[in-house]
Amino acid sequence: MALKCGIVGLPNVGKSTLFNCVSSGKAQSANFPFCTIEPNLGSISVPDRRLDELVKICNPRSIVPATVDIVDIAGLVRGASRGEGLGNQFLANIRECDAILHVLRCFDDDNVVHVDGRVDPVRDKEVVDLELQIKDLETVEARLAKAEKAGKTGGDKEARKLAELLVRYKAALEQGLPCRTVEPVNEEEAAMAKDLYLLTNKPVMYVCNVDDASAVSGNAYVDAVREAVKDEHAEILIISARTEADIAEMESFEDRQMFLEEMGLSESGVVRLIQGAYHLLGLQTFFTAGADECRAWTIRKGDKAPKAAGVIHSDFEKGFIRAEVIKYDDFIHYKSESAVRAAGKMGVEGKEYVVQDGDIMHFLFNV
Repeated sequence: MALKCGIVGLPNVGKSTLFNCVSSGKAQSANFPFCTIEPNLGSISVPDRRLDELVKICNPRSIVPATVDIVDIAGLVRGASRGEGLGNQFLANIRECDAILHVLRCFDDDNVVHVDGRVDPVRDKEVVDLELQIKDLETVEARLAKAEKAGKTGGDKEARKLAELLVRYKAALEQGLPCRTVEPVNEEEAAMAKDLYLLTNKPVMYVCNVDDASAVSGNAYVDAVREAVKDEHAEILIISARTEADIAEMESFEDRQMFLEEMGLSESGVVRLIQGAYHLLGLQTFFTAGADECRAWTIRKGDKAPKAAGVIHSDFEKGFIRAEVIKYDDFIHYKSESAVRAAGKMGVEGKEYVVQDGDIMHFLFNV
């Protein structure tokens, strides 16, 4: 399941520094706008201690973690919706992403130029929001005109339903609100919304890039951002990109852990960012575990057993018969599949079983 999060924001807010910390990509990090001209892509392993524990028990020949693709997208400026700067490219790159990691500068530093002259993360957020909203409004108005015409002249019931949704989106955008504040009334509307590929309908995490001293508790800039986004159905993460860059340069795990403890942090901001991006997309993990391979598989929350089987191979879903399911805690307790089976702790589930985060699964199928 190829899932992609785009790192966005104004120039010089720390996007490329952050990208370099979370990936093996070599995005240029420099003190001038547009230093990232082409989007840089990194495939990031999702840290999961459960996989580590399964590996200790199974001692497999192969280990495969879950991954999320992270894209570092060129910095946006005012007028991007009209093609200013690298606006057209920026907006196209966002449209291809499943979720947005919106980096906001929440630190003072006279040595790092701000594109608008002074630090104000709420204003910066509004600049990006406005450009995305303008582009979405263009899309919504064009689609609405077509849907209303089809609904009136052709009697198209689906077009009328789409028009009703688009009217609500238009009203939200005209009030300066993102489309994600409009809740679909049912699954049919949710499917229509997804097919529109609206920029402001994507899930978003605001990444507040702070100075080292504010990495644990944040600062006044972060408080202002938190107040500004409280009604947006968005998440906030506090991180110091400079601190993360220092951690990334450390050779040993022990040195990194000692540094984090001295900073008053339990884990790095990069780990929290990757895990946050994973959950932001509404994802969860199930595992396959054995002597050959321990692997974390990515599915969406609410997926049923045949859908999970299809992530491994399409034939598994087509010919699904049943799934043998072991709860993670039971596997850790009994130490092997055979011991779990002997204890009567292995579940046998059919097509309607909703997979739970952390399930260890084996699928039976016939094609």
